Amino acid sequence: MTLSIIIVSYNTSTLLIQNLKSVISSVELSKLNDQVEVIVVDNASRDDSVLKVKKLVPQVRLIQNKDNVGFAKANNAGILISRGKLILLINSDTKVEKDTFLNLIAEANGENNVGAIGSMLLNRNGSIQPSTGYFPNLIKVFFWMSFIDDIPILSRFIKPYHIEESRFYLKRHYVDWVSGACMLVSRDVIEKVGKLDEKIFMYGEEVEWCYRIKKAGFSVFYTPSCQIYHFKGKSAHNRYQPGIIEEFTTLLYFYLKHKPRWQFPILKFFLIYGALLRLILFGIIANRTDLKATYGKALEMVRR
Repeated sequence: MTLSIIIVSYNTSTLLIQNLKSVISSVELSKLNDQVEVIVVDNASRDDSVLKVKKLVPQVRLIQNKDNVGFAKANNAGILISRGKLILLINSDTKVEKDTFLNLIAEANGENNVGAIGSMLLNRNGSIQPSTGYFPNLIKVFFWMSFIDDIPILSRFIKPYHIEESRFYLKRHYVDWVSGACMLVSRDVIEKVGKLDEKIFMYGEEVEWCYRIKKAGFSVFYTPSCQIYHFKGKSAHNRYQPGIIEEFTTLLYFYLKHKPRWQFPILKFFLIYGALLRLILFGIIANRTDLKATYGKALEMVRR
């Protein structure tokens, strides 16, 4: 088995079936049927995701969790039963192109010591979606919280935590981390560095994983040769902006796990400063109630 594709599902029935149809079509068009397996891990969805998978795409391997165990733990369950030399994590709210898997396999085979590969992510309208960056040291966190890394000219030199500039994504780059929405990792790498950290429920787990992958001496790179549509945030349904609070939480955990203790209070100060700044700009001045609730909760969480 060359490739194991793992898809975590949670209440995204329509998007999941659209995703699986595009995945199976890509596999068949690329004549990879005997080399690829598809594993769906359902996190106790309350919609008809499981029923639709069993009825419409019975050829996939299905894991049904009794509870929503989060992104990391669900993917790890898929990795545990997978058989491929290469393992691809893709979100259920994605749609792949016909040559996606061929190109990813070619990229993995064409590079020595590869740790993780990320593809180009596209929004529904075809515009480029930011999907990679550099590890969040204190300087990068400060630039992020101060909006300094949003300045196009400066972002080319400071290697920001989140790379927002679209031009960057037109070329292949070595980076520090790639998005878990589409992330290829070899089995050999996983055996050496371990699976995803299950203490991270969702958002930011790919940054922590890539940190261990690079620390072990492997490379991480982004390639535009593979393109995937990502309907971002469609699996999150609440009054908060998805991912912001969780990313703050993961950053705090990341620093406790990997950084010297003296850096932790500085990180907290930067996050409090950034949350306050965004609360004022977006929540109060722009009157965005969702962002006001989000950054208010983020501020409360960091202050604990």
